[in-house]
Formats: sequence, C-alpha cells, structure tokens
Amino acid sequence: DGGRFSARNLATTAHRVAKLGGRRRDLLRRDPRVRALADACLQRAPDMDAQHFANTSWAFATASVDAPGLFDAITGAAQRRVGEFNPQN
Repeated sequence: DGGRFSARNLATTAHRVAKLGGRRRDLLRRDPRVRALADACLQRAPDMDAQHFANTSWAFATASVDAPGLFDAITGAAQRRVGEFNPQN
C-alpha cells in the first residue's frame, strides 16, 4: 500500500534499488518487491515533485522494469504541475 509512505521515501527507495541493482536488472524485473514498489509509486505520483519524478523515472527505466502505468501517471502528474518546477542550472 503506497499510502503508508511519502512520495519522497518511495522515490528515494526506487532510486537506491536501481542503483544497487546495477547489472542485475534481470533479477529486479522479476522481483515482486520491485513490482510492489512500482505500484506504490503509481499511487503516490500525484504527490511527487520534480525531483521525485526524475528519480522514479530514472530508477524504473534503469532497472528495465515494465511499468507503463507508472510512467503514464508520472507524465500526467508532471504535466499538471509543470508550472511549479524550477530550472536547475
């Protein structure tokens, strides 16, 4: 249940899982805990800020996890909140 965790905690967890998974993408794709993490991130996508969108997208793309619903949710939420984003260098 993604509601138990903040968007920041989920984005950070996804980032660290992908970073630590490294070349073990095949294991990450099959791990039900990674699927549960993707589902939790999907639930919290409306609460994410720009950094959370970036970290979460990077994590699941890097880990090659098939999560089209999550990417769609991130895209939709980011489009609705783009006016709140601040450019960084």
